Amino acid sequence: MYRVVPGRAPARDARGGTPHVANDNQVMLVGNLTDDPELRFTPNGAAVANFRLAVTPRVREGDSWKDGETSFFRINVWRQQAENVAETLQKGARCIVVGRLRTRSWETPEGEKRSVTEVEADEIGPSLKFATAKVERASRGGSGGGDWASSSAGASKGGQFNDEPPF
Repeated sequence: MYRVVPGRAPARDARGGTPHVANDNQVMLVGNLTDDPELRFTPNGAAVANFRLAVTPRVREGDSWKDGETSFFRINVWRQQAENVAETLQKGARCIVVGRLRTRSWETPEGEKRSVTEVEADEIGPSLKFATAKVERASRGGSGGGDWASSSAGASKGGQFNDEPPF
C-alpha cells in the first residue's frame, strides 16, 4: 500500500523519478543475458547499464518437456546497482530481474514514429538454480545515508562482529 508519511519523501523508482504507487506494474523475469551488460554514464554522472535478457518457458508436451518460444527483454539498471551488475554478470549468466515495464516513444530523423517497451530494474540477482555465487557487499562512496558499509560500529571487513561473546 502506498502511504505518505509526513516529513518523509515518497519512495522513488530506481532512477529516482516517479514515486511507487499502488497501480505500479511489476514484472519478475528469470532468464539468461544475451550479451555482457553495457555500462555508460549520463552527462550528470549517473551510471546506467543495459542488457538483453532471453526468457524461455518450458512447455509440457505429453510426457516430456520442451523449450517454448523465447522472449527478449531490454533491461535498464541505474546508479550503483548498474555498476554492480556490470562487474558481476556476463553473457550467458542466468539472473532474476524484478522491475517495471516502461514504454518509450520517439521519432527518427526520417520522421518515423518508434516505440519500445523495456524493464526498469529495481532488483537484479544471479539465479542459484544451476550455479553458486559468493555475495560480497559492495563498498559505497560518500556518506551513504545509513548504509552499513561505512559503519565501523558493527562488523569487520569479513562481516564478523568484533564484540566479545556475552558468555
